[in-house]
Amino acid sequence: MSTPPPLRLRRTAAVATDDGALLHATVDGRDDAPVTLVLAHGWTLSQAAWDDVAALLGGQVADGRLRLVRYDQRGHGRSSWGTADVSIDRLGADLATVLAALAPTGPVVLGGHSMGGMTIMCLAAARPGLFGDRVRGVALVSTSAGDLQPAPRTRAERVRQRLTPGALTLALAGARVVERLRRLVPPEHPRHRAVVRDLLYGADATDAMVRAGAEIMHATTVRAFTAFLPALGDHDVRTELAALTRVPVEVLVGDGDRLTPVRHSRQLAQALPDARLQVVPRTGHMLPDERPSLVAASIARLLTEAAAARAAA
Repeated sequence: MSTPPPLRLRRTAAVATDDGALLHATVDGRDDAPVTLVLAHGWTLSQAAWDDVAALLGGQVADGRLRLVRYDQRGHGRSSWGTADVSIDRLGADLATVLAALAPTGPVVLGGHSMGGMTIMCLAAARPGLFGDRVRGVALVSTSAGDLQPAPRTRAERVRQRLTPGALTLALAGARVVERLRRLVPPEHPRHRAVVRDLLYGADATDAMVRAGAEIMHATTVRAFTAFLPALGDHDVRTELAALTRVPVEVLVGDGDRLTPVRHSRQLAQALPDARLQVVPRTGHMLPDERPSLVAASIARLLTEAAAARAAA
């Protein structure tokens, strides 16, 4: 008699925040798995940005070693906005709510790409007691602790910085018009893909990778593009990372990352001297898409350490 294949459980959930947002989440795996992995995506993306990495970790989910939670950040994917002001601190509070609702017990490993990494850092700043107790490991992928909008050095930069809030307000007011314009150049259009490749991807990215990323971003509303932009500029927790020194941390960045250049990850490695830093050649900002095997391997190391620590306790 043959052995039946491992059972893979999947469910979706809507996690309610205290300001009325509903965060759409996908949960794979058994509730009694020894460790839970929670993945937070980046700006203008959705939980689908983690699909390749999740697939590589699927064996651990299938055999009961891992429970995997992915969710859409507020205003992205299938999640709603809520009434709170947009900030990365708010996203950190959302992550705490997701943990309480979907991973209330047991060890947790957190993975964050771009704005998702910033979300984890804001959680660490606001809720340091979670780290070393509930949170047993962190992967920070293509992200930054701050200084994404450095002080203007020239008159032209000062003028541009003054004009930006007005431009953002105008973009929000004209979101429907901008949406119609975006539809004129869809992700399958060569011009669209060329812009996405130049901004987000490295030299080795395939056309399929670029199109997949372009389609996720194209599904994002103009409001998400514009409303979160000032929040990213305001984000700065460079002096509030102490909680992350209590857990293993993996820091990954592409050598051609234009949005969160290598210097940001080097700053993280300096603040977290026990962290493992990997600068990945010929890659851009979209490491979970460009190098999913590398990202999955880094996360797998954290999962192994978290499970070992639980077994030894």
